[in-house]
Amino acid sequence: MSPISMPASLIAGDRTFWRSLISFRDLVTFALAALLAFGLRFDGAPPRRFDRALVVSLCVWVLTKTITFMVVGVNRGYWHHTSIYDAQRVALANTAGSILGGLILIVLGGHAGVVPRSVYALEWIISCFLLLGTRLSIRLVVAARRSRWTDGEGTRTLIFGAGSAGLQLLWEARQNRNLSCDVVGLIDDDLTKMGLILDGKKVLGTGDSLKSLAKKHNVKRVLIAMPSATGPQIARILRLAADAGVEYNMVPSLGELILDKKLGGQIRKVAVEDLLGRQSIQLDQAHIRERIQGKVVMVTGAAGSIGSELCRQIARFQPAALIGFDQAETPLFQLDSELRRTFPGLTFHAEIGDITVPDHLDDVMERLRPAVLYHAAAYKHVPLMEKHVFAAVENNIFGTWRTALAAIKYGVADFVMISTDKAVRPTSVMGATKRIAELVIRALQKESGTRFVAVRFGNVLGSNGSVVPTFREQIAAGGPVTVTHPEMRRYFMTIPEAAQLVLQAFSFGQGGDVFLLDMGEPIKIVDLAINLILLSGLKPERDIRIQFTGLRPGEKLFEELNLRNESLLATQHSKIRRYASPSSLNHEQLRTLVQEMHRVVEERDLSGVLELLKQAIPDYTPSIPVLNAASIGAAPRELRAKDALVTYSATVESASVNFSPIPEAG
Repeated sequence: MSPISMPASLIAGDRTFWRSLISFRDLVTFALAALLAFGLRFDGAPPRRFDRALVVSLCVWVLTKTITFMVVGVNRGYWHHTSIYDAQRVALANTAGSILGGLILIVLGGHAGVVPRSVYALEWIISCFLLLGTRLSIRLVVAARRSRWTDGEGTRTLIFGAGSAGLQLLWEARQNRNLSCDVVGLIDDDLTKMGLILDGKKVLGTGDSLKSLAKKHNVKRVLIAMPSATGPQIARILRLAADAGVEYNMVPSLGELILDKKLGGQIRKVAVEDLLGRQSIQLDQAHIRERIQGKVVMVTGAAGSIGSELCRQIARFQPAALIGFDQAETPLFQLDSELRRTFPGLTFHAEIGDITVPDHLDDVMERLRPAVLYHAAAYKHVPLMEKHVFAAVENNIFGTWRTALAAIKYGVADFVMISTDKAVRPTSVMGATKRIAELVIRALQKESGTRFVAVRFGNVLGSNGSVVPTFREQIAAGGPVTVTHPEMRRYFMTIPEAAQLVLQAFSFGQGGDVFLLDMGEPIKIVDLAINLILLSGLKPERDIRIQFTGLRPGEKLFEELNLRNESLLATQHSKIRRYASPSSLNHEQLRTLVQEMHRVVEERDLSGVLELLKQAIPDYTPSIPVLNAASIGAAPRELRAKDALVTYSATVESASVNFSPIPEAG
């Protein structure tokens, strides 16, 4: 066993013995400092008349400093890991011991002999120098040995980022041989850091010089030590690394390090979530817990991406029971198994059912009596719903209507509906039906004691059937990656972020609210495709081709988050805003709309459905394929849609409701 590796094994095997040995070393240092102080004062051996003062001073300072070091706990750490914090504690304990010993000597006065005043200062200076010097020397020896372990061995590596994370990573690379890193230097886009030598390694250049530096120093890997970098910054680094032909990995953010303090153990591949550049969310957990803890909570659409994540997040707040309601048997079974494994104390009810079937809802709610209901069940795929208009209406409108009525019937206190940015000035059937669903719950708020809240957000990164899994499948198949339009942009957020913000919005909803989650800046879909190709270790157009296919029915180039007449108000959370415009749709108007919509759906009258959607939402613009399908479907019965509108208007007039058209509502 080498001399340098001996201390670690001794500490592991007999920590008490090793601390005693260190304390003995300090005791010798205290005595030596007192002797040297007298020696320096008299340029050699002190006169014999100072012998008594020397002996008493030595005993007093050794005693007082031993006591102060024990009280402060100076030797409870690993001395070969001495840090600035440890040095401060050593200096503080030494100062306290010197002052206490000096006071005792002054009190003793003549009994201790004459102690020259300069000795007090010299003793403190010398003891500080010896105590800190020995500790620093040992650390330097250990660091030098470990540098010899790592320098010249392992993968030639550059650290991108010369900030605190970069320096911490450099230290970790030297300490942890398992990382197999031969760090040749650092790079940083901050020009003021160029040429600096940090912890023995030079800042060699900026990101733009990565390719030349990689070639010059035979670099094979780049470690990105920029935990607070934005999405565009990460995307740029990916392009630079791919152009340089080097491997790249990511250092986690502070939030990811909480569960594991060792930085090296959490170095990971760059994830698509990093491209969003979104910071960790700070939740008011006490407020959320107050609304959930000890209550029965129900989630519709529980087997979906958002619904399942909501279940995971809700389980953390200790509900009395959690009900997962979905018609998808296999994913619901998988969620049941996961929650029972992850939260063994949770009472979870996996309930198979359809929100469009009132009997299914009645059975579950009457039996389990939920107090809080999250309504995440919906058909969401825009192009598919353009082909299945009736299914979209039945699930998104009728399903929401029946779920909301069941919530009122069985005394649910809080009802939260998941909405979408596609409900704003919709160009798709999916968006129009979700907008009607918003109007449904806002109108019902006026007629019941249940608090109805809607939360509106954009695309969720990685959700089932979304763009990211689709791109990954296309990349795995060798391409091409299909993008509808070069200028297509969408708002994105991660699944956990969306679920957490939904919980937070619910915690301060008063009823009738529509909340908007902060989606950040929209991302170009083609940029997302390029970055995913780079994350796969491939190059766009060389390895994987990108093919533009044109806008699909119902799609928009840019999504919008609020209507022109909707003003946004701040809430208690910086990432959540509330719409100020009230809904002008009352309960009778709503009931009439749903009844007429139900009739035309039963008759499979597509043109009638579109007309009703258009009257309820004046800014709805149906896609050409849907209009063509409605025209074809109505051809054998030219007057069917017109008759439906006449009947609809007569019904509205008989109810004495001004409903032509419904005023704009949020």
